[in-house]
Amino acid sequence: MGNRKDFLFIGDGRDNTVKRFHPTTGEFLGSFVTSGSGGLNGPRGLLFNPVGNLLVSNQNVDTNEPGNVLLFNGQTGAFISELVSSEGCNAAFAPRGIILSYNNSLFVADFLDINNQPGELREFDGSTGEFLRNLLHPDFFAPFFPRGVVIGPHDGLLYVSVVNIFNPLDGWVLRFNPETGEYLGEFITSSEENNLHRPEGLVWGPDGNLYVTSFRADPNDNDKILIFDQMGQLIDQIDLYAVGEPRAFAQAILFGPSGKLYVPISDVSNVPTGVFTGSVRVYDVDTKTFDEIIPPFLSGGPLGVPFYLTFRNTDHATLRYME
Repeated sequence: MGNRKDFLFIGDGRDNTVKRFHPTTGEFLGSFVTSGSGGLNGPRGLLFNPVGNLLVSNQNVDTNEPGNVLLFNGQTGAFISELVSSEGCNAAFAPRGIILSYNNSLFVADFLDINNQPGELREFDGSTGEFLRNLLHPDFFAPFFPRGVVIGPHDGLLYVSVVNIFNPLDGWVLRFNPETGEYLGEFITSSEENNLHRPEGLVWGPDGNLYVTSFRADPNDNDKILIFDQMGQLIDQIDLYAVGEPRAFAQAILFGPSGKLYVPISDVSNVPTGVFTGSVRVYDVDTKTFDEIIPPFLSGGPLGVPFYLTFRNTDHATLRYME
């Protein structure tokens, strides 16, 4: 994969596009998927499949229509087909993160259903979109609202970030066997020690640690990226701002070229109001310093409400960047 010419792709919830950028300078190269193409309305998870086409989980926001997964030409951005249908009892109502396993299973974190009830972790055939199963979690007794998914590059297990919309201070990372579907328990549970709240984006770094987004608990807290080791122990964090400064939070994160962490700054709605909303930061995780390669929307940047992101060289299962 690493010999392909690469770009940074980011879904924009403001105008329902997937935008393309130079991966290191942040130069805006236009909308790769044009506004509303194929019915795109709320782009969430993004990945390129093994043949190089782009999959986008589409949430169909502000409608009663279930979401779906759309397939676009990986070279032109043209709509190809609805890979996972929005029809039928197994449609994902609110799909968020997606990954495609090496066994060609498409795992979709279906955040919630039409009545704001707990969602499902759904598995589909990665070629046909056929529904295969929901992965069950019989020993997890909290409400199950899954958001992000990733396969661990070191152990091949499926990691899933989960929130509880009825208690915003809750948060978990759960583990599953992606081949058997077996639930393997809680890897990380929110506590006063780790300060994990409403996690979404999660990605394994080149250093072998797990990076997870976490929202603030209250105005006396801040939004951050927590860093856990392979045992699920908190070892460090990256603060996105200091308490009392203008707020900046991220919902999806991804490692890219040169081991840098790419962090789009999002917003709570599809209206960019924050002074940092729409910017993209590239962090050096050793120094915790960043370069802003894409300016905020209110400062003339092209992104309104950025969400999930990918590169051509992002592995579709582990989300590792392949140099």
